Amino acid sequence: MTLDPNYITHYADIFITKVIEYSPKIVSAFIILFVGLYAIRIINRIIRKVMVKRELDPTLSKFLADILLWVLRVLLFVTFIDNLGIGTSSFVAILGAMGLAVGLSLQGSLSNFAGGMLIILFKPFKVGQTIEAQGVIATVAEIQIFVTKLITANNQVIFIPNGTLSNGTIINYSMQGSRRADLTISVSYETDLKKAKEIIASVLSSNKKVLTTPEAEVSVKNLTDNSIQIAVRPWAKTEDFGQVVSDTLEDCKLAFDAAGIQFQPHVTEFSKTIQ
Repeated sequence: MTLDPNYITHYADIFITKVIEYSPKIVSAFIILFVGLYAIRIINRIIRKVMVKRELDPTLSKFLADILLWVLRVLLFVTFIDNLGIGTSSFVAILGAMGLAVGLSLQGSLSNFAGGMLIILFKPFKVGQTIEAQGVIATVAEIQIFVTKLITANNQVIFIPNGTLSNGTIINYSMQGSRRADLTISVSYETDLKKAKEIIASVLSSNKKVLTTPEAEVSVKNLTDNSIQIAVRPWAKTEDFGQVVSDTLEDCKLAFDAAGIQFQPHVTEFSKTIQ
């Protein structure tokens, strides 16, 4: 079988004609694409700076900037397709059908997206605050579109889906700016209770990180079979809370040792049975 040179020349001419015919469209489409990507980057940067100057919430600023970025990218892609000569009406219809199918298959992700919107709008917590949620106590590092990034005290990174997070119980330890420690110190029945309470009150008053308002509480909490339980409830700023708890326990132990008062270990019913 031999190829007719005339056929080759004919189809080559058609190909060259089409290339010449569509070259301006292709070139203009790619120019629009590259210029558009550069313009989107500049617009996104300007929008972020404007929101920072307006002192908007950092989480809300990032969220809105990300949404704007993807909206502009989609519009640019549709414009790029249109300049290539592809009908945008049919493309939009296909895109809509694909969006419906993807939406049905990603219901969980859409729930997380809605959860992220609720978190940003109602602000149960902000970046930098310490919260307890889903059995985890950690500091909020970042609120993303679908998940919230938390960092624990031992530097573990935890990602919680926003849908689960927004529908669950959230304890915000930082929102009020101060926290109360609930400590229990047990002493024997032979202990001079008034003296023990005075020592604890003196320890609290000497600690500069313990807040004077609200006033710390030192009171009898419970009378067990083998000890008197004293409730020690000092207030501290959120950032000083851990240090105040540690200092209170340590200083009370040292003060009790100096006064000849011993801590009374709590004996559980289980340990009594073993004995």
